[in-house]
Amino acid sequence: MEWYFLLLWFLTVFIATTIISQYIKMRNSPDVAIALFVLYLAISQVLASKIGDFSVGDWPISAPTAVLIFPFTFQITDVVNEYFGQKTTHRMIFIAFISQILMVFFFWFSIQIGPAYSWITPAIGGNAEANEYWNIFFGTSIRITFASWVAFLITENLDAVIYAKVKKWMKGKALWVRNVVSDVPALALDSLIFITLAFSGTIPVDLLFTIVWGQILTKWFFGLIDTPFIYLSRGIVDGKIN
Repeated sequence: MEWYFLLLWFLTVFIATTIISQYIKMRNSPDVAIALFVLYLAISQVLASKIGDFSVGDWPISAPTAVLIFPFTFQITDVVNEYFGQKTTHRMIFIAFISQILMVFFFWFSIQIGPAYSWITPAIGGNAEANEYWNIFFGTSIRITFASWVAFLITENLDAVIYAKVKKWMKGKALWVRNVVSDVPALALDSLIFITLAFSGTIPVDLLFTIVWGQILTKWFFGLIDTPFIYLSRGIVDGKIN
């Protein structure tokens, strides 16, 4: 990846974190966090359709491009947990889950509607393959969709539980510890559940574990990077970073 790509990626996450935190400070409400949580999940559902090359040197690593944003859903989970508690966090996850179900249904509705003549007729500016491309891109199989829903519900709620327990055990100290301890196992479990449910029995076992490991590594990388951003959130909301 080029340096400017990483710079833009950091800038995007920085802006989103700042907006969430500033709203929490001003309104003492998780509304914006919930809205971006739902948005991130919707974007992840689309980005998951493309397998990206995240190779490091001669070490090939492939993973869905959703890993660029999905780990930050766990950051939002942690922020909401930090300031509004575990109960509100579980409610946010449920709201997001309902939104994902509705999104998939509306994608399916769009596939069922026949294409307009002008959209698929080259003679008048259309594309003969436009409808086929649309159906392939948004026509996610039932099995893959089910796998993503199961993985999401289990791991996001697990992250919320672990974060709350670690915060209690450490009496609210060492923010980075509860952030990392909750995110790392949840992100790994998400990859394991999703890939296993979605592709088990359809691809060789060795390839299955290769994809799982690739997802885990990339999610851990982007997930651990979110630690400075949760401290940024602490600095904005509480005026301190320790």
